[in-house]
Amino acid sequence: MYKILDNIKNPEDIKKLTLEDLTILSEDVRTFLLENVSKTGGHLGSNLGIVELTLSLLKTFDFKNDKIVFDVGHQCYPYKLLTGRKEEFQNLRQYGGMSGFPKRSESPYDFFDTGHSSNSISAALGMARARDLKKENHEVIAVIGDGALTGGEAFEALNDLGFHKTKMLVVLNDNGMAISRNVGGMSNYLTHIRINPKYNQIRKKIKSKLSKKESNIFTSAIRKVKDSFKELFLNSMFFDDLGLRYIGPIDGHNLKELNRVMKQVSKLEEPVVLHVVTEKGKGYPFAEQNPNLYHGVGKFDLKTGILKSDKMTYSSAFGTSLVELAKHDKKIVAITAAMASGTGLEEFANKFPDRFFDVGIAEGHAVTFAAGLAASRLKPVFAVYSTFLQRGIDQIIHDVCMQELPVVFAIDRAGLVGNDGETHQGVFDISYLSMIPNMTVLAPKCPEEIGAFLTYAFFLSKPVAIRYPRGGANYPFKPLKELRMNRWEVLEKGEDIVFLAVGNMCGVAYQIKEKLNIKPMIIQATFVKPLDIKLLKQLGEKNKKIVTLEDGTLIGGFGSEVRRTMNELGFTNPIIHIGYEDHFVTHGNPDVLYKCEQVDVDGIIAKIKPFLGSE
Repeated sequence: MYKILDNIKNPEDIKKLTLEDLTILSEDVRTFLLENVSKTGGHLGSNLGIVELTLSLLKTFDFKNDKIVFDVGHQCYPYKLLTGRKEEFQNLRQYGGMSGFPKRSESPYDFFDTGHSSNSISAALGMARARDLKKENHEVIAVIGDGALTGGEAFEALNDLGFHKTKMLVVLNDNGMAISRNVGGMSNYLTHIRINPKYNQIRKKIKSKLSKKESNIFTSAIRKVKDSFKELFLNSMFFDDLGLRYIGPIDGHNLKELNRVMKQVSKLEEPVVLHVVTEKGKGYPFAEQNPNLYHGVGKFDLKTGILKSDKMTYSSAFGTSLVELAKHDKKIVAITAAMASGTGLEEFANKFPDRFFDVGIAEGHAVTFAAGLAASRLKPVFAVYSTFLQRGIDQIIHDVCMQELPVVFAIDRAGLVGNDGETHQGVFDISYLSMIPNMTVLAPKCPEEIGAFLTYAFFLSKPVAIRYPRGGANYPFKPLKELRMNRWEVLEKGEDIVFLAVGNMCGVAYQIKEKLNIKPMIIQATFVKPLDIKLLKQLGEKNKKIVTLEDGTLIGGFGSEVRRTMNELGFTNPIIHIGYEDHFVTHGNPDVLYKCEQVDVDGIIAKIKPFLGSE
């Protein structure tokens, strides 16, 4: 079926290929990725863009001995394909199948589990230092995108690397994109390098001259001239000034040039930054024209491309509601960490460009930046995925909550997100936010409630987190029009048992009610923090049997706090907690994962049987 790919069983086979063979193989790899990802879903654009770079790395280095760390890891599909995992792509990101990210437990060719951004240089530097301490002899490579380079940890690692001069290669895969178009000073700096052909022409000429001169004095003089040209055309020698050898930029789709430079770089005994320019989505016109849309995809038709869904989601409802509120309140500003499209902020960015701030992949900075806006009496909303907000916990504690500044956190993808797996499951936010003084945590049960929750958050003028899941509602609800301060909403008055449900778990409570044909009391825990103490007292006095339902980890979660509070109030009512146990939830279809975690309807019914009597 494929001209070359079918003959590739392991990376050693790639080393035997000619340049012509490698070019054909690159076409095979793109065809394979398109055919398979269109059936399973996954990250597409970044993987189409890194094909030639991956081939060159595998041609040059020996990853039976050498080590490689992919930043984020969503661009590792070609690497997985060419390191013996071709057959596993049919189960890509499915439960029990191959992960969409590097996994040490999956293959000896994966050296570090990744999924979040900007940590590859730190991890690879640790491996390089360990190599040196153990007197070993192998190469260590970090592959980082220009989007990930906007994260603070990447700069901390570069600073360490350059100062101590550890031998290591940093490959900067520069496609001008993270998920959305890159922003910021580093992005502008890299763009300046890319668009200065004069510098690169002069650099090559000087390099040629240097190789022919034997005089150390003359060589030193020529190098000074070279550096002055660098200053002239680049304004700054950023990487060189950090103590790193900068090489590039080079065309990331030119295999001949890639192989030549990669071979030379492998012989250098110093820290090197190799700047490679690639095109996200290369080889598939739909992805080239719409890189945002084709960053991460579900199943799609190869011939027609991806069609956007018109279904209302929590993300789209948030974006629409924020725009409406911002029309009447000029103090409202929005912040994203390179996730404008994913969090529903594109319309806001278009309508209020001067009130929209994309800070790049820098969640810690985003939180403190929001705190500064709030201290200046604006009304900042930071829209962020639950899993990525974890990267700013210190700033939430010290810069927002300790000062009780009115920052609104719109937390998308709370709960299970499914196929992206452990690194992306948003199951910890209830626990890590509830522990922080001055923080209010809210959870709508359907997208139509987002507007009312935002309105309340702005009214409260304190730190507020509004958490909501990926996708849309799981049950048809009549939405709340307004919130009552620190009060839960009784959705159903029943006698059998009490369901205290957080967010979309309200829908699950109704599904249990209908399947069992019982009459439970169903309460929407509108406020995850603070709890509705008045209502809890009433439930305690009536000796109600309580079931807490949350799409988060049980340790430190909503149910845990309910039990602690009931104990403090002197009640010993029986309580069953439904949520995720003390482990990381793997990748797979959400419905499959709910069943495996026993937080689906049938699993919950099995757990609450003691409350329902013999019937």
